[in-house]
Amino acid sequence: MIKKTRHTGLVVRKLSESLKFYEALGFVLWKREIEEGRFIETVVGIGSVKLETAKMHASDGSMIELLEYHSHPLKKEKVNSPSNTLGCSHIAFTVDDIERTCELIKTLGGNIVNDPALSPSGTVKVAYCHDIDGILLELVEEVAS
Repeated sequence: MIKKTRHTGLVVRKLSESLKFYEALGFVLWKREIEEGRFIETVVGIGSVKLETAKMHASDGSMIELLEYHSHPLKKEKVNSPSNTLGCSHIAFTVDDIERTCELIKTLGGNIVNDPALSPSGTVKVAYCHDIDGILLELVEEVAS
C-alpha cells in the first residue's frame, strides 16, 4: 500500500535553467546526478538512456525531481500544458504571497494563466501558471479567516 508521496518528477529541457527557476521559488537542491546503465534503462524503459536528475526540497520536506534526458531529448516545441491534459495535470504549491509569487514567475520566464482568484469559500486564493518549460503549476495561498 502507498504510504506517502515521495516526489513529483518533471522532465525539463535544460536542467540548469530549471534549477534556477525552482530555486528562486524556494526549493533547495538536495542531490544532483547523472544516471545511465542497466538500472535506469530498466526503470524508465529506454535503452542506452543517459539522464541528469536534480532532487529539490521545499521547506515542508516535499520534493520535486527535475529530469533532463541527455540521450533522448524531447524534440517538440514548448507548449503551455492546458489544464485538461490527460494524465498528470499540474503540481500545486502552497505559497505565502500569491501576487508576489506570480510576479516572480513572470520575471523568471514563466507565464500566468489567471490572476489570483479567491475561492467561493473565501479560504484560499488560487492561480494557475506555467514554468519555463510549459509545465502547469497551481499556486495556492491560504487566507486567514
